[in-house]
Amino acid sequence: MADILILGAGGFGVSLAVMCRSCGHKVTVWTPFENEAQLLLKDREHKKLLPGIIIPQEIEITSKLPEMNDIDLIIIATPTFAVRDTCKLIAGSVAKKTVVACVAKGLEQGSMKTMSDIMDEELLHNSNVIISGPSHAEEVAKGVPTTVVAASKSRAAAELVQDILMNRTLRIYVNDDVIGVELGGAVKNVIALAAGICDGLELGDNSKAALMTRGMTEIARLGIAMGAKSETFAGLSGFGDLIVTCTSMHSRNRRAGIFIGQGMTAEQAIAAVGMTVEGYSSSKCAYELSRRMNVEMPIIEQVYKVLYESKKPADAIKDLMGRPKRHESEVIWLLSK
Repeated sequence: MADILILGAGGFGVSLAVMCRSCGHKVTVWTPFENEAQLLLKDREHKKLLPGIIIPQEIEITSKLPEMNDIDLIIIATPTFAVRDTCKLIAGSVAKKTVVACVAKGLEQGSMKTMSDIMDEELLHNSNVIISGPSHAEEVAKGVPTTVVAASKSRAAAELVQDILMNRTLRIYVNDDVIGVELGGAVKNVIALAAGICDGLELGDNSKAALMTRGMTEIARLGIAMGAKSETFAGLSGFGDLIVTCTSMHSRNRRAGIFIGQGMTAEQAIAAVGMTVEGYSSSKCAYELSRRMNVEMPIIEQVYKVLYESKKPADAIKDLMGRPKRHESEVIWLLSK
């Protein structure tokens, strides 16, 4: 039995807590909001995000950080904008032996740093792991068979996460390509927004298939420029995560995109979803990264213009379809390099 602390009581944090407890682990869920902690303690259910999923009594829920000396694994399950502050909060208390994993998928606004960059900066003495892949919280909580990747510079840390969390419903693969795994998880949210826009415009299956394929080409292009391995983007944290996020109604990014395709502004769409839409901030970061790295990412550029410059989706599609002629061999090259 492992002692696990989950930081963040959103949908994914609670779903992981339920899963970990079902495997016999000791689990504590922390939230910075006392009212949220009290509501979860009272209802033993996250009625907004995970209705019908009962939180076992054995799971401790608190707004006060517990003693961390004996904790084996900390999982950061906050939105990306809160990851740095969360790391700062625990930096002086977490034991050196404790492995810290993060399930947030995105890039930090302004710095454009990945979550592992932030963890490395703030948690100097710990082995840090990124968990990513096709894993909607609703399905993880229900015990639907799910497969993800644990990526780390430390093979031992990634394998510890694998040993603790892997069970009959969650399979975990280890990967040492941290930047590739993170970029796949972060930038696919932007493509999912675009996929939702396609659905909102009722463009059909052909358009979405083209968008997803060319979108992954752009993600891989950026990743390779930043030192990632091309084969990572053909795996769970690449195409796997892209497929589930672009096709499922569990996807907040896709739902926001649908609203935009139906005529809402980006701000109205995010308000209608009522939860964090990581693709909104990630689109700006990815666009700025592409310019910094001098990497051509036309789909990302058009999504950015729709979200931040009020460009009409129909005009964005027109510009994409009117681009100069190209050869497709680049796709094969990217995934076989």
